Amino acid sequence: MEDMSDVNDEGEAMNESPAAEAQSHGADDPQMRIAALEAAIETAKQESLYAMADTQNVRRRLEKELQDARAYAATAMARDVLSVADNLVRALDTIPVELREDEKFKGLVTGLEATAKELESAFRKHGIEKFVSLGEALDPNRHQAMIEIPTADAAAGTIVQELQSGYTIKDRLLRPALVAVARAAD
Repeated sequence: MEDMSDVNDEGEAMNESPAAEAQSHGADDPQMRIAALEAAIETAKQESLYAMADTQNVRRRLEKELQDARAYAATAMARDVLSVADNLVRALDTIPVELREDEKFKGLVTGLEATAKELESAFRKHGIEKFVSLGEALDPNRHQAMIEIPTADAAAGTIVQELQSGYTIKDRLLRPALVAVARAAD
C-alpha cells in the first residue's frame, strides 16, 4: 500500500523530487545525494528564471496596455465630436458670399470660422488628424466606398469625391472616409 503523503487529491501517485528520490534510493551514498541536490538546484534555478521572464513579459504587456489606454482614451468622445465638426463645416460652406460680406453677419461668420479653427486645433492637440482621400486609390482600411461614378477623367478605383472626411487618432483609424469611386465609363 502506498504512503498517503505520496498521493494527491485525485488518488494518483505523485512524482518524487530528485532530492527525495536520492534519499529513498541511496541515502547512504553522498555522491548520489549531492548529484540529486545539484539537479534540484538547477531545476529551481530554471523555474525561477522562467518565472522572472514571465513576470517581465506581464509587466511589459501591462505598460503597453496602459500607454494605449492613455493614447486612445479620447476615441469615443472624438467620434462623437466629429459629427459636430462636420456640421460646423457644412454650415460654413452654405453661407453665401453676399452674407459673408454683409456687416450684420460678418461677426457671426468670423465666430463660426474661429470655432472651426479652434476645434481643429483641439483635434491636433490630441492626435486627431483629418486625412485627404480625393485622388487616391481606394483603400478599404481607410475608405468606405458609398457610390461608383462612371468617368473617363480618373482610373477605375480612384476616389473622385469625398462625401465625409476620414480621421485618424495617433496611428489608428478613427473614422473611415466615405467616398465616391471612379468606375470605367460605359
